[in-house]
Parts: sequence; structure tokens; C-alpha cells
Amino acid sequence: MTKIKYDFGSGRSDPATFPVAALQAAATKVIEEQAEALTQYPGDLGHAGMRTAMAQRELDREGISIDPNHLLLTNGSMQGVTLTAEALQENHGDTVLVEEYCYPGTLSAYRSLKYDMVGIPLDEGGMCPDAVERELDRLNKENRLPKFIYTISTYQNPTGFVMPRARRLQIIEMAKHYGVPIVEDNCYADVHYDGPLEPAFYALDDDPNQIYLCSLSKILAPGLRLGYIYARPPMLEKIMGRRHDAGSNYLAAAIAAEFYQGGIQKHAKATNPVLKEKRDLTLQGLEAELGDICVWSEPVGGLFIWVRLPDDVDTKALRPMALEQGVNFLPGQSFHYQRKHVPYLRLAFGHLTLEQISVGLPILARCIKSCRGSNEARGFDSLFGETFK
Repeated sequence: MTKIKYDFGSGRSDPATFPVAALQAAATKVIEEQAEALTQYPGDLGHAGMRTAMAQRELDREGISIDPNHLLLTNGSMQGVTLTAEALQENHGDTVLVEEYCYPGTLSAYRSLKYDMVGIPLDEGGMCPDAVERELDRLNKENRLPKFIYTISTYQNPTGFVMPRARRLQIIEMAKHYGVPIVEDNCYADVHYDGPLEPAFYALDDDPNQIYLCSLSKILAPGLRLGYIYARPPMLEKIMGRRHDAGSNYLAAAIAAEFYQGGIQKHAKATNPVLKEKRDLTLQGLEAELGDICVWSEPVGGLFIWVRLPDDVDTKALRPMALEQGVNFLPGQSFHYQRKHVPYLRLAFGHLTLEQISVGLPILARCIKSCRGSNEARGFDSLFGETFK
């Protein structure tokens, strides 16, 4: 198989901005000062200093003071996804509302747990509130209300869109009306480039039915496997009841806590401009190569660009052709809650070099054009608006 030279498939940050020296210093200090603690189990909540640092992270961004003892450290945000889904599930076949296009890891976890996923259509503001209301009403009449609503409301994966505050409030009110919890996955929150910041759901509503997931994978490094759940009692105890691993990685948490003693924004201010430059270059390349046949999102944060292809592209042939020429991406099918073959693809730009972006995009564009059934200009101007079979 051809070696991948231009990997637009993996959602990772820029390797060159990884703070090697600072983390080395933090590790040395932690091992010297906390050696005895490393010989013990960390407990269900996890490293106290890390929880304090992440509570400060949330205060700095959301302006809401949260209790570090209501934070549960996890093995990345995916453990949070699974723990909350297990805690809220009563039976196989229980229903959950998800975004029609959603993070594949979450979809895989829910499939493994045998949830019945109901996909909510998206537009440029995320989940469509009228569709949420319609499905909640329908499911309530069928006596099978969803166990929760799952959303990536800020820099949504795969689209990159941000849900406006007013829409968040609408969905909160609908969920409260039916007594349905909201699980918000906010792992991209600090990867911010342009425009205003929208508040997290928990910052708008102090109901215990608000469950919040976050991570260091996208702002620092996925290899650390550090994430957390914020949940208020009694929901916190319900989630902790599903934990059987004696706690998360103490050493990684201790090093991260030491590194982030001054707050998370100092490091974000160093990394985000680098990522923004890559985002801009990717958008410029798309315009130059595919501006006449495709449309795409222009994310104000996060690591992904969602591209709509012409309907006559053979999506089953496209990825093998691109891989053969050294280009990887994730097809729209990977993100669809029912795994439909849809005319979309996602580009991740964070870990690529500028040269890889500049060289890889024209190769991908040639593959897209080769997989078309015509040479017609696109017949659409927006990313959404139709249901694809």
C-alpha cells in the first residue's frame, strides 16, 4: 500500500508546538515531589491538582466557578462518552439524540452499547431546534424518550460549526420540559481562532441534568489521554458508579497540572495562531482547487473543515484513489449516524505542515474530479438543505 504523505484524516494539533522542555521540567518536578503518591491508586475522581487546574480552565473560559470535587478525570474524553452513556442507559435499545453527522468514536461507542440513535439534522448553527422538538415530541408519544441528548456544540466535529447562545437556550428548555439530560462534548473549546466565544451548556443552566465532557487531546496532545467529566450531584455519583478502573493516570495528570499552573491560555496563545495559519491555507487551497464544484465550512475554531462534494462523485471510489496517491481523509459515511454514503468528506489540518497542505490538496482535488460523472459546475451553494439517500 502507498505510504500516506498527506494525512488529512487525523484530528491532532501541531506537533511542533508540543512543549517538550516545559513538560520535561514538570515531569522531573512531579516525580521528585510526588513519588509516594505515584505508588498509590489515584481514586475515582483523580489527581486533585489536575482537577483544580481544569476548574480554573473552565472559570477562565466560561466565567463560572465550579467545584473541583465535581470533576471526574478520565482516560481522554472518550472514556467520558462511554461512562455517561452507560450510566444513563437502562436497557439495550434505549434512544439517544445525536447530531446527524457526529464524531465516529461516539457513534461507535453508542453502537456497541446498542443505543437506538436518532439523528438530528444540522445547519450552520448546529443541531436544528425544530428537529429536536419534533423528535422529543414523537418519542414522548411513543413512551421512549431519549436517555440523553449528545452534542458537540462548539467547533462541531466534523463540521466545525458553533451553536449560537440563543439556540443553546432553546435546546435547554426543550430538554428540561421533557426531563432529558444533555451531554455536551466540548473537547475543542480552547482551539479558538476568530469571533466571539459561545458559553457551554452548563454555564447557561445549573441543572444536574447538564453533563459536560472535556479533554486535553486537542489543545495539548492526544497521547496524554487526559479528559474529564463535570457533573453535579446526584448525577456525578451515578456516573462514578460506572467506574471500575481505580482512577485515571496519576502521573500524566500530575505533569499536566504542573504545566498548567499558570492557566491553559498561555499555551493556547502559542498554539492557536499556528493552527489558524494552517486553517487559512487549507481554505485558500480549497478555493483555488475546488471553488467551482464544492462548498465547505469555514470554522472559527477546532481542527476540521467539512466539504460537500458534487452529487455525481463516486464516494466509494474516491478514498481508495486518494490513498493510492498518498492522500488520506475521512469520508462522510464515517460521521453519519446511520453510516450512509453521503457526498461529504472531512479534512483535518492541525498536524500537517504547510507544505503538506499545499501539495496534498491539489492531489485530492484531482482525485475528486476524476471520480465525477460529469464536468458540470456545482448545483448547490450551501453545505446542507437536502437529505441524502
